[in-house]
Amino acid sequence: MGDPEDRLAEWERQVSAITRSCWRLTTLGLIVSLLGLPGISHADDKLGGETLGGEQSAKTSDDGTVSVTVGGVVFDRSKNGSGGSAGALTSSTSWSPPPCWYAPKYTPEQLQKYLEPIWEAGSTGYEWDAKQREKYNADDEKKGFNKDKSGEGYWWGSYVDKSYPPGWDSCDEDYFWVDTGDAPPANIENAITPEILAELAYAEIRVPGTEVTLAPAETTKVNLPTWAWLDGAEFKPVSVTASVPAIGLQATATAEPVSLEIKPGTPDAEIYPASGVCEINGGRIGEPYAKGKADETPPCGVKYLRSSGDDTFPLQATVTWEIHWTGTGGAGGDLPDGEFGATQDVEVQEIQAINR
Repeated sequence: MGDPEDRLAEWERQVSAITRSCWRLTTLGLIVSLLGLPGISHADDKLGGETLGGEQSAKTSDDGTVSVTVGGVVFDRSKNGSGGSAGALTSSTSWSPPPCWYAPKYTPEQLQKYLEPIWEAGSTGYEWDAKQREKYNADDEKKGFNKDKSGEGYWWGSYVDKSYPPGWDSCDEDYFWVDTGDAPPANIENAITPEILAELAYAEIRVPGTEVTLAPAETTKVNLPTWAWLDGAEFKPVSVTASVPAIGLQATATAEPVSLEIKPGTPDAEIYPASGVCEINGGRIGEPYAKGKADETPPCGVKYLRSSGDDTFPLQATVTWEIHWTGTGGAGGDLPDGEFGATQDVEVQEIQAINR
């Protein structure tokens, strides 16, 4: 197996070569984490020392507002959907939230505390470490890491969505300094803005489950219109606010239900309305069945034309939610619609007439 010191030296040489040729320091964590050292932040990483928001934490204020800090961003989820059946929206287009972003990450003292152990470990090679020390003026006790500007700005760095979606490694810029009140360099893509905060808030939105109430319940009959509706008390706008308090940016993404689409699970069925899309009317999705409406056509529902036999039909109900956002400085706009659905089994019996 060879001498352990020789193997360690060879490992360090390999790490150094990979680091210099492949990664900038912001993504160094993928390599140095193998040596037990701190790395880049993803959405729920803990960073060493007092942080600006990389550490995931939850806080409840006096008014009951719940905030969660993830990836340098504080999320207020107090107006979000809840419950065991609540779920995340899927965009109706190919759009997806940013896989990575840049935001304030360290004060001068925090960056020094983070980087110096890496340099001391020698994991990236002497030449690389020397250049890094020069870049951050690390040998100047008073001005190194911009300590002479403490309280006047932050070192920005990249954060990565914890699921590492495609494009997660596109934020490969090294740490950069931004004075308080200044915009980040124009060449930095995905630097945090109200719109990016809105997109990140979109990903945090949770909406109620979409299991529809049917009448007749449990088992319906062939050629009998079945009414379908959702609990109007649950289906109301929900929102999430994302903010970076250190620089005074925030955005709120709001999801509002607009329609329910029903797919009966078999071509042998008629849908009400014929499009299968039940529009929201007066804040209500569909209409609850009431006694005396047996001869009426439901505004939202289905009529099965054959029995399900010993099986069931998988009725699928999907709610479409419109997304709009507002943010700092009067910013705002729309984001792609989101969808959330569920499938439920419907038993259909071969009975032509029934007393109601």
